[in-house]
Amino acid sequence: MAGRERVEVGKITGVFGVRGWVKVFSYTEPRENILNYSPWLLSRGDKTREVQLLEGKRQGKTIVAHLQDVDDRDSAAGLCGWDIAVAHGQLPETREGEYYWADLVGLQVVTQNGVDLGRVDYLIATGANDVLVVKGDRERLLPFLQGQTIISIDLQEGRMIVDWDPEF
Repeated sequence: MAGRERVEVGKITGVFGVRGWVKVFSYTEPRENILNYSPWLLSRGDKTREVQLLEGKRQGKTIVAHLQDVDDRDSAAGLCGWDIAVAHGQLPETREGEYYWADLVGLQVVTQNGVDLGRVDYLIATGANDVLVVKGDRERLLPFLQGQTIISIDLQEGRMIVDWDPEF
């Protein structure tokens, strides 16, 4: 799967115990929500692999998981560094005006006056509001404030209209 068909939700960062459990760094909020999805689509470099999540739990500040056909420490160690994604269809539907970050990445960003600013490269979480990193002729940081900076988002068209001075 590629593009919007899959969403990266975490990374395998280590082994836990001797029975094949892995430590997981979760990008979901809250962290343990990653355990609500199965199968996981693991990837590293040009390799991909689909695995079923058998069980998982929060262990202190980390998440640990047991995956199908991973039953010893050596097998678990072989998965360290692999990225974890899930099929986009596994995610809950968003309400009107809500978006997954993965859906915003890649959108064309255009001012109300039709000036092309570039594409959303990634987002940054801040205490006050999220920030879009838009790359075009140069990199711009735009606050993700719907109804203020963000005028409209059309996922079907792959376009976002913003109220932003192109010189800024």
